[in-house]
Amino acid sequence: MKIVASLIILLLTWISASGQNLIGYKEKDIRNYMKENQADLNYNSVKNSKFKYLKYCDNSDTQTLLFFLNRDSVCNNIRIICNAGIKDEKTKEFDSLYEKNGENKWIEKRDGKNYSIEITDEKWSCIITIKQDK
Repeated sequence: MKIVASLIILLLTWISASGQNLIGYKEKDIRNYMKENQADLNYNSVKNSKFKYLKYCDNSDTQTLLFFLNRDSVCNNIRIICNAGIKDEKTKEFDSLYEKNGENKWIEKRDGKNYSIEITDEKWSCIITIKQDK
């Protein structure tokens, strides 16, 4: 029953945040959710001596999701790397869901915590970073 309740909360969080904010969730829960609900994104196994993270990419390589994990395998930061053409769509989405906090910056308020969301422009892509405010 506890697992079912956790998955329902995870699903509601995923829907309300348009599939982006899984901060605070364990690696196993993220993997299960992605497998069942985001089948269009493929898991890529990665080895990195500095960071532990889960990496998911779409088939056309226009979007990559990185879920950074702490020592306890809990997500503490999310980075989404998108094709630059998606920026306007993401900006409109974030404007409709979150409180604006500057140019290309938003605050998500959930469960008594604040999460900062920021879009950074790169030459060929945009990077969306989601992290809990301290």
